[in-house]
Amino acid sequence: MIKWFTTIIGYVFFRFPGAILGFIVGSLIDSATSKSSGGFKKVFTQEPEVTPADFELNLLSLSSIVIKADGKINQTELDYVRSYFVSSYGKERANATFRTFNEIIKNREISAQRICMYITQHTRYPSRLQILHFLFGIANADGSVSVSEAEEIQKIAGFLRINFKDFESIKAMFFKTGDHAYKILEIDKSATDADVKKAFRTMAKKYHPDKVQHMDDIHIKGAEAKFKEVQKAYDQIKKERGIN
Repeated sequence: MIKWFTTIIGYVFFRFPGAILGFIVGSLIDSATSKSSGGFKKVFTQEPEVTPADFELNLLSLSSIVIKADGKINQTELDYVRSYFVSSYGKERANATFRTFNEIIKNREISAQRICMYITQHTRYPSRLQILHFLFGIANADGSVSVSEAEEIQKIAGFLRINFKDFESIKAMFFKTGDHAYKILEIDKSATDADVKKAFRTMAKKYHPDKVQHMDDIHIKGAEAKFKEVQKAYDQIKKERGIN
């Protein structure tokens, strides 16, 4: 590491004060070098310098995997991703991210596992739940989530270390089946009324927008959307059962 080299040089020329100065200067150089290399380079093992944020590129890469999952490129899904990035990061920054993606990795094989490993190391669990909701939103942009898209997202969820029940809960927000309300609350139809109320309190707490206040506005809006789905599921079950 550079800081130890500069520490030694400083000591040779200026003894102890020089060693301290050398350590500080070397640490700053090490820090700058580390930031310039970035996690994106580690994930994709590419040499060109990357200027947009690593998280945005990684998220865009996962988006491309979902878009290609059913073997075709859907313009509605592409528009959904672009709109999401522009709303989240601004037009100029979003365009820079798309340019870098096109130049470096668009035509290369993308490893979802390696991307998710990097994301998992740098994000909190509630944030990863929001990523999963975003990916389902892409798949659903054309009106429905195909089986192949759902399977691909499930693989990504596993790589992101997302609990299976949490995956099923978010999936149920996009697959309206006979028991989707129960799946959203992560309970079975056989659950008691007391279990239903308890499940709602647990899920409302898990998906509360306050959990992602540290993220961009677009992620907070996504959390609000999930929170509303939890409330709708609870209201539906209460209506069906006549719970007050």
